[in-house]
Amino acid sequence: MSKHGRILVAMSGGIDSSLAAVLLHEQGYEVIGMTMKTWDYASSGGNKKETGCCSLDSINDARNIAVNLGFPHYILDIRNEFGDYVIDHFTGEYLEGRTPNPCVLCNTHIKWDALLRRADKLDCEFIATGHYANIRQENSRYIISKGVDTWKDQSYVLWGVSQESLSRTQLPLGHLKKTEIRAMATEKGFYDLVNKSESYEICFVPDNDYRGFLKRRVEGLEDRVRGGNFVMQDGKVVGQHEGYPFYTIGQRKGLGIALGKPVFVTEIRKDTNEVVLGEEKDLERDGMMVGKLVMQKYENLIDRPLETVTKVRYKHEGTPAEIVQEGEKMKVIFHEPVTGIAPGQAAVFYEGDDVIGGGWILKSFKQ
Repeated sequence: MSKHGRILVAMSGGIDSSLAAVLLHEQGYEVIGMTMKTWDYASSGGNKKETGCCSLDSINDARNIAVNLGFPHYILDIRNEFGDYVIDHFTGEYLEGRTPNPCVLCNTHIKWDALLRRADKLDCEFIATGHYANIRQENSRYIISKGVDTWKDQSYVLWGVSQESLSRTQLPLGHLKKTEIRAMATEKGFYDLVNKSESYEICFVPDNDYRGFLKRRVEGLEDRVRGGNFVMQDGKVVGQHEGYPFYTIGQRKGLGIALGKPVFVTEIRKDTNEVVLGEEKDLERDGMMVGKLVMQKYENLIDRPLETVTKVRYKHEGTPAEIVQEGEKMKVIFHEPVTGIAPGQAAVFYEGDDVIGGGWILKSFKQ
């Protein structure tokens, strides 16, 4: 009988999730490792060798850790669940003129649910991942807070995890820095993990060519959207683009148009197939509306405006803002303008290091 009980650990084959399993094993948990197969890149029509968390090499790396430490390891095929939900949402958002964040969606709607269902079948009380974030319980609420490694902090991608799921989740790396994890892996002789390059690509678009993915995924897409206009802020037509789904808010490179000065995508108009261009200052917004809210630290914020630091993308350092709940939506008023707000991305509200909650950006506005 283990000291702390049985725990199911999501193991991608990378250094972080592997060391999470190692640490929990050393702490006395009865660890069961599980690697989730979310995507088969060959089915996308790409020509790059399969890499990342779904590759055979990564699955073998995770299994080797389990074998070395003497705990069981399973492979969980969730390609159907993943494809139906995450990839359909990914393509659908681009077709609506928005910029999706599939990693947040996968974490909150696929991986956690899939892990907990399998944890129940394996009589595991807890699940664990290698995310750099922390969880604590306060006033009957389970709260995500930032990891101590500010560069690696992944609290932004966890805002949508439910209270029930958080109550059964362990994040053993939240109090550690990446340098410490690398040192531990070296000390334990896991040199392959230390030298393994990290992937920051979307798992089902490992060549980073999301345009190519959309073209392969959506039959006849190019014929449907080609020939739209690039327009300036005043409505002046300055050229033609390849189709509105192939552009994102804030994009400067790869526009295929020369105007003698740097220009950025400031708006995407799906209904007219127009891509609006402007200068960097034209990207500035004073606020935004956020929907499909998930609240963590507080159950709701009705009739109580709250001062926060709000992040509009993963590596955004955050901007001071007041948030006010309006029904099922959150109105966010920034204390200083923010650039590059893209509908479809996640907005996450912080109070100090704590995640208050988050949601999906619906639209941005100027006062």
